[in-house]
Amino acid sequence: MEFNVLIVDDSKTIRSVVMRVVEMSGVPVGEFLEAENGAEALEVVRGNKVDIILTDINMPVMDGLQFLEELKKDSGIKNIPVIMVSTEASETKITRAVRLGAEGYIKKPFVPETIREIMLKILNKKYGFVPGEDSVAEEGGDLDF
Repeated sequence: MEFNVLIVDDSKTIRSVVMRVVEMSGVPVGEFLEAENGAEALEVVRGNKVDIILTDINMPVMDGLQFLEELKKDSGIKNIPVIMVSTEASETKITRAVRLGAEGYIKKPFVPETIREIMLKILNKKYGFVPGEDSVAEEGGDLDF
């Protein structure tokens, strides 16, 4: 099983780095999608199949928290798991992200192992994905990795 991953960050360089790190992590990716801010990300999500989103918090136009809030209001896309990837260390913003529905938080700079661990945990919870298997695991199974 491969996953379509949306990377949301106002820096093209950071988006490229995140994509490369996800590739290095071993998470099977079907397609990478990109957006420069939350408003653009909403358009991408509404027009494409997206399995998981990695988003920065601090961006112009619509920041990551506003994006998460809008995403969760839309019944057609609200169940897509979101991981915040940011240099933001404010406990208030991290708490707000979790309260709004973020399923993970990764502090920049990060290593592929951190991305892998958090993405696999979320993909397993949401889709029953087991690394190294071609299909989705039976729901409710005991999965160790």
